Amino acid sequence: MTRAQQTISIGLLVTSLYLALYLQLVPLPSLISEEIIPVLPFWALVSFGAYLLFKLGYGVFTFNDVPKAHAELMKEIDLARADLRTKGVDVD
Repeated sequence: MTRAQQTISIGLLVTSLYLALYLQLVPLPSLISEEIIPVLPFWALVSFGAYLLFKLGYGVFTFNDVPKAHAELMKEIDLARADLRTKGVDVD
């Protein structure tokens, strides 16, 4: 099973479970079915956004400096400038 098929399968499972709860096919106390179930998608979306924001912040916080890659990139830029100058392009 590919990753896309797995994701679609999980999404359909979660959606069908939510619809069964929302349409009250599964008997639950009225407090849960009237006040909690309708806001579950919004809660899930906010929680997922908070998780992604944390993951992004942690990635930025733990980002390592790579001086060798910077030096290599600067050499490639200088080579590209020299190549363009030989072709008559002003790059400065």
